[in-house]
Amino acid sequence: MNSLPLEGRSILFVGGKGGVGKSTTAAALALHLAESGEQILLVSTDPAHSLGDLFDTSVGDQKREIIPGLHALEIDPEQEIQRYLARVKSTMRHYVQPAMYSEIERQIELTRHSPGAEEAALMDRVTSLMEEGPTSHDRIIFDTAPTGHTLRLLALPEIMAAWTTGLLRSRERSASLGKAVDRLRGREEARGDELAWFDDVKEPATDERTQKIQEVLLERQQRFSRARRLLLDPKMTAFILVLIPEKLPILESEKMFKVLKRHKVPVAGVVVNRILPKNQTLGEFLESRRSQEAEYLERVEKAFAKLPRVQIPLLSHDVEGIDALREVAQHLEIDR
Repeated sequence: MNSLPLEGRSILFVGGKGGVGKSTTAAALALHLAESGEQILLVSTDPAHSLGDLFDTSVGDQKREIIPGLHALEIDPEQEIQRYLARVKSTMRHYVQPAMYSEIERQIELTRHSPGAEEAALMDRVTSLMEEGPTSHDRIIFDTAPTGHTLRLLALPEIMAAWTTGLLRSRERSASLGKAVDRLRGREEARGDELAWFDDVKEPATDERTQKIQEVLLERQQRFSRARRLLLDPKMTAFILVLIPEKLPILESEKMFKVLKRHKVPVAGVVVNRILPKNQTLGEFLESRRSQEAEYLERVEKAFAKLPRVQIPLLSHDVEGIDALREVAQHLEIDR
């Protein structure tokens, strides 16, 4: 076993298969760091929020102080979609004629339930928190949704940056074509030099409306590019995999680790949760389970041999409230 190397890393993602204790691990880690003197922001991106249950208090969509040094919030996907679409509507109103407002609103509303709308809105909020969080807190910890949802979310900065880059190029090509058509129609005086004419055609249109559209697209491209740089910076960011010693969670974690490596997302280590207690007589049934668990733990050792691994024992009670989270946190060995 090793301690988790978190020193200097101000953005932490905690993820894994559903039901393995991601939220418990994230909450215990946040509590431990806050009680060690750090200012921590704990954020749940999982639609099935459980931070409030873990801390035995209500946690909403705005930052709430849990204990001194620890704030938490649970992102509401529906509210994020509403905010996201409201911003899009507001932006679009600047670039279309008033007669088109109702059609624009109708088209944007149709996207509310389209594939990827929730992830795009959620990533917009996560990007803001990644940029703003470290300025007001020592660390921001994301308690993520189950594996598939999280991987789609982490891929979005790259996708959105590429998408806006494509739109910007399309705008430039469209503007260049528009100028070429204007010249062919005689609306602008030809310069005579054919090569100079073609050079001029490549320049983007300079009308105010086009410039504003390009500015909006460029701002979003830069924003998602910054989020991607933060996400891939091993000095700033770390992903912590959580699993339990059972076949399916191990298999899913192995797949997730490969995907994270392929996308160069830095993984700090593995938390193996709910280990059966040692040095106790458990009875025939649980001894059989412990024998099977030993095989799975050996597989974890091999599959994640290059990563630090921390074990958390199965407790005799539910994890709920500050005291129970402290009990979990005692087993989280951290280099901070």
